Amino acid sequence: MKFAGFNKNDFETFTIDGLEERMEAIQTRIQPKFKEIGQELTDSLSSKLGIEMHLHIAKHARRTVNPPKDTWMAIAGNKRGYKQHPHFQLGLFDDHVFIWLAYIYELPNKSSIANVFLENMERFSTEIPGDFVVSMDHMKKESFPIAEIDLQKALERFRDVKKAEFLVGRHFDANDPILQDGAKFAELVDNIYETLLPFYKLSI
Repeated sequence: MKFAGFNKNDFETFTIDGLEERMEAIQTRIQPKFKEIGQELTDSLSSKLGIEMHLHIAKHARRTVNPPKDTWMAIAGNKRGYKQHPHFQLGLFDDHVFIWLAYIYELPNKSSIANVFLENMERFSTEIPGDFVVSMDHMKKESFPIAEIDLQKALERFRDVKKAEFLVGRHFDANDPILQDGAKFAELVDNIYETLLPFYKLSI
């Protein structure tokens, strides 16, 4: 199956009440699409990096009551998991798609990665376009334009605060027509990841 893009029905998944009901919709509507676009992006990243990358699709297995507010796939260099490693993410909230190079709080070597980024901070402004955004918490929708954020402060917080995170990438509104063109959107995500690859390499 070729990836056909994301549509209104996919975003409406997050309005379904009940954990089981919403999980069933995630599994039938969204996860097959993650497998399709995910395999394509994983193969591309493996080729560009010269190492085997692995696709992980969020299972939300720890949830027992509250239905997930978002869902995602991750691509990492580790076959067994992604949370303790730098990874590429693609996922949906009810109102947007997020595409990240993600460093979340489970990372054991956060401080050393933050220091490397602080030493190469000028590269963020010269190599990353102004329409990219930064998030400090993967659980929240909120993000900040990279051109406007105090990057030094954000990276220092990522280094010094145990639960702090650092994610850089792009958001696309649920109504953006490009989301419904599977081939164009997959190419766009691949290009976003390519822009972020030098920073991924710095961190590994």
